[in-house]
Amino acid sequence: MIESLTIQQLLLQHITEYLSTHQLDRHRFKVCRHLLNCHTPALGGIAYQCDHCHDQFPLYHGCRDRHCPQCQSRASRRWSQRQQQDILPVTYHHLVFTLPHELNGWVQLHPEVIYQLLFQAVWHTLKTFAADPRRLDGRLGMTAVLHTWGQNLSQHVHLHCLIPGGALTENNEWHAARSTYLFPVRALSRHYRGKMVSVLRESATAGKLNRVTRADEISNTLDRLMQKDWVVYSKHCLERTQSIVEYLARYSHRIAISNQRIIGTENDQVYFRFKDYRNNQSSIMNLHCDEFIRRFLMHVLPKGLMRIRHYGLLANRCRKASLEVLRKILAPAVKAAEEHTTEEPGDYPCPKCHKGHLIAIRLLSPTWPNFLIRPG
Repeated sequence: MIESLTIQQLLLQHITEYLSTHQLDRHRFKVCRHLLNCHTPALGGIAYQCDHCHDQFPLYHGCRDRHCPQCQSRASRRWSQRQQQDILPVTYHHLVFTLPHELNGWVQLHPEVIYQLLFQAVWHTLKTFAADPRRLDGRLGMTAVLHTWGQNLSQHVHLHCLIPGGALTENNEWHAARSTYLFPVRALSRHYRGKMVSVLRESATAGKLNRVTRADEISNTLDRLMQKDWVVYSKHCLERTQSIVEYLARYSHRIAISNQRIIGTENDQVYFRFKDYRNNQSSIMNLHCDEFIRRFLMHVLPKGLMRIRHYGLLANRCRKASLEVLRKILAPAVKAAEEHTTEEPGDYPCPKCHKGHLIAIRLLSPTWPNFLIRPG
């Protein structure tokens, strides 16, 4: 019989055995500890009491780790509320730039370098196309989100880009995109391929890919990659403000796998749902617990790496000024609905009597010892 469980429960049951045969670096070890401690007495919390039945309930703090499935849905909601005011009344375009799988080994060896170069190459490509007088002849805006996984938890590095459909010229005129795909996808793919290969060669020459040690591997791999097509996907989105915000929020704080996709375990096998894009159908896959944990931890991002970045008109340093100019140029912006979800203590309904509300009565200090695992 398949036993349902969450990622936290899976780690609690199997991480000790996993550490006996696998070594984790300090950062991944810390992420595991965060996920194990999330919403447990180890992090402390607040004690609430129902104002109707007077029963008491502890609510423990979350770890707020960006790899935690329990914390990221809430973080996504908060982030989308902040982004709501920046949405423009134009058609948006969703583009995805995929890194060839031949570079997956380099990603494992130099994740910070490869991810940085990916952001750099994608923005350079889009910025160049937007500045072309034959196309938009202006400055573009972009929000990019890094994902490193496929539906089966394999390594599949790609960048999701959400772009307002147009560019701002030097004369403060808005040039709207004339097509539903923003720019020709095949031309984008070739320019992106050339730029990414170029910056990889430059990084190798500068000694930034020093962990790739096999003779001539860098040169031979990049030569082969120049002979194949790179994958770029493009589609336009709806113009409605709320739809754009919700669409972006689906990608902004997504992690490799959510608890909702996990069916459960049986005989040390983890069963989970995934979407097979080859036939556009949902399927069920199973992995041994150790392999599932290995794949999950493979997608832990380097410490300090910014996986959500804003460029051009939407860059943090000039976004406010750019949006003010654009809203004067464009048709009157659709006023974003001011929906602020508050979580005041009295907004928590009592889980027992369902009649009263929970009132905070005291703080709960962290309990020691916590789920502090130690590498073997």
